[in-house]
Amino acid sequence: MSLSRIQSVRVAAVLEDCCDQLDILRHTLTVQMGRERGTAPAQEKVRLAKLRRDCQSVSQQVSKLHLELEETQSLSSLLQVVEDEDQKKKANKTRREEKINNEKRKETLQRQKEELKQKNEKLTELVWLAKDLNRQLDEQSFEIANKNKLMEKNMEMQLQQTQRETSETEKLLQDKLEMLQDKVTEERRVHEEAKKFLQNRHKELQQQLQQWQQQTTQMLHEKEQQLNSVCCKRTVNLDRLMEMKRMFREMEQVVKEDKEEQEKLRQQQALAKSATKLQAWWRGCMVRRGLGSFKKEEVKKGKKKEEKKKKKK
Repeated sequence: MSLSRIQSVRVAAVLEDCCDQLDILRHTLTVQMGRERGTAPAQEKVRLAKLRRDCQSVSQQVSKLHLELEETQSLSSLLQVVEDEDQKKKANKTRREEKINNEKRKETLQRQKEELKQKNEKLTELVWLAKDLNRQLDEQSFEIANKNKLMEKNMEMQLQQTQRETSETEKLLQDKLEMLQDKVTEERRVHEEAKKFLQNRHKELQQQLQQWQQQTTQMLHEKEQQLNSVCCKRTVNLDRLMEMKRMFREMEQVVKEDKEEQEKLRQQQALAKSATKLQAWWRGCMVRRGLGSFKKEEVKKGKKKEEKKKKKK
């Protein structure tokens, strides 16, 4: 990042002033630390020490930048310092994130430890419950054996009853089968009639299909002729489009050249304006301080005023 001579001089003056201000601030911080050495708390002392170190490092960087401006008229070291500070910030950020992650891991481990403790307590309770359940299971198994004997007797009685009911249902199903056979014969007759109707309809639809095919072939022939005419028009329009694109590129090149000339003219006018302002400022300084040719004119004017006064007397 190179600067002109005037810009570098201005920036160097500003940096020198900043360096002096930082030295004054560092000196005041050292004096304040010396006064508050025994009375101030530890946190305040650490803060003052950090401020003093920061002032010293910034002052060193500003002095380096001042020397670089005087020697090379550039600010490359400033960019390097900014990059170094960014890297330091990233490193501090990663350290903080690692610290936070470690704290979270500690919390999760502590929580898992408490959960394991609770699970162990629950397991002991479950062991006692399992023993109690086994005892109850033995009692219930004895009761179930007695119930099974009673259930077998009931099942035999129910089986006899179901046999009677199945014989009755067989008779009902036989009657339903005869009714369904009658319905099947009726459905066959209806199917034959529908088949004949669909065959006749199929013949009619084939005839309509042939007619539509003839119409479509004729329409395709007409559309092909239209497509050929459209393709011819398209080629003509493409030629026109290419010609218009070529003209557009030429006009665009002319516009770009015109813009570049206007930009150059504007820059020249700006340089001339700044030069006239600088000359006017220098001439004003010469006139106010009476330097160069302007000093003689003031002496002559003073002599003319004295002669006029004498004539008046």
